[in-house]
Amino acid sequence: MRSLTARVTVGAGLVLAVFVALSAFALERAFRDSARSSREERLLAQVYLLMAAAEVDAQGQLTLGNAPSDPKLEVPGSGLYAVISDGQGHALWRSHSALNVELPQISPLPAGSHAFDEAAGSGDGFFVQSFGVSWATAGGRYPFTFGVAEDLHPYHEQLNIYRRSLWGWLGAMALLLLVAQLLILRWGLSPLRQVADELTRLEQGQQQNIAGNYPTEVRRLTDNLNTLLTHERARQKRYRDALADLAHSLKTPLALVRGALSMAKPEPELGRALEEQVERMDRIVGYHLQRAAASGRSGLAAPLPLRPAVERTLKALAKVHAEQQIETEIVIDPAIRFRGDEGDLMELLGNVLDNACKWCRGRVRICASVSGGELALSVEDDGPGISEANAQRVLERGNRADQSVPGHGIGLAVTRDIVDAYGGRIVIARSALGGAGVTLRLPGLS
Repeated sequence: MRSLTARVTVGAGLVLAVFVALSAFALERAFRDSARSSREERLLAQVYLLMAAAEVDAQGQLTLGNAPSDPKLEVPGSGLYAVISDGQGHALWRSHSALNVELPQISPLPAGSHAFDEAAGSGDGFFVQSFGVSWATAGGRYPFTFGVAEDLHPYHEQLNIYRRSLWGWLGAMALLLLVAQLLILRWGLSPLRQVADELTRLEQGQQQNIAGNYPTEVRRLTDNLNTLLTHERARQKRYRDALADLAHSLKTPLALVRGALSMAKPEPELGRALEEQVERMDRIVGYHLQRAAASGRSGLAAPLPLRPAVERTLKALAKVHAEQQIETEIVIDPAIRFRGDEGDLMELLGNVLDNACKWCRGRVRICASVSGGELALSVEDDGPGISEANAQRVLERGNRADQSVPGHGIGLAVTRDIVDAYGGRIVIARSALGGAGVTLRLPGLS
């Protein structure tokens, strides 16, 4: 999961679910034990009441002098039953409630011991409480076992009611806790969302720095980002200023040398050699200045509309190549954006479109599309085209397909370096117009 909110929410939900399940299990277990214990004590009290009502004569004959204290023992099928058996387990007395009820067998117990357990029988089964007695009379001692049984159905029903109530309340509490946790999480992560919003505005060029007031944990990040942005802008400015100064410093001496050569009129062979070296120096200076000026890909660059930049470049080139009467066609959706430095974009368009205008016979077409996050910018012309053998060579510094056309041979080389800086590639092929087709593919820039 890429979302912090989703990760924390899923983690909290799992922990909360386990906690609720364990809590429900523990509470239900405690309630079941408590309910069972209370029934054990109540049934044992019924046994004591039966023992108090029982009478045994000298011959060991057992009778109940008084009616049982609990009226349920007098109502058939009431759910509470009593049995008194002798030492061999033969029933001597059964309560009226046990009429036509299949009660479990009560095993004889030693005198003074008692047992409580669940036993199978009709319906859901029974809780059975039994107590062993040795009754002393003038005729001797007689063993008896007093037993009281209770139907398990009320106990199970009570457990079901408690279970439904327990899960209902725990579910409601879990839901409330989850909602509260989400609100707390949203409040706690709001500084990170604010940073993301400010970065988006930085990318769109709506602000220059991160200006929000953030907590201590995030403040260091935002301060470092601001410092990085400031240093990067200052570095680029110093770099470009230094390049501009270098250009002025070198162009003037080269022009003077070229002028001196034309005035001095040296020997033809020496003049050609010197002129060639001056021209070479001029190309090298131009190439490295344009290459170094490329800013490269930046995630914080504001997106630039592509079509207006193409239109401006073509408008400028129309004046340079006015004598050719070039017909241009632009097939670019106005919504397409270039995310990068404006100077880089103009350099790319200028070099590729200038080449197309130089070589075309009268038509130039510019197309752009976005597919899979990749921007593809194609420039086609109806000129002689570029052979497969020359396709790679024209991307190298100082090489031109035709020496008769003016230029230094650095345009496409600079274009290649800028495209490389953005992580893209250049494809040169035959265009549908019959000439060259140069396609710049720039990833993740739309």
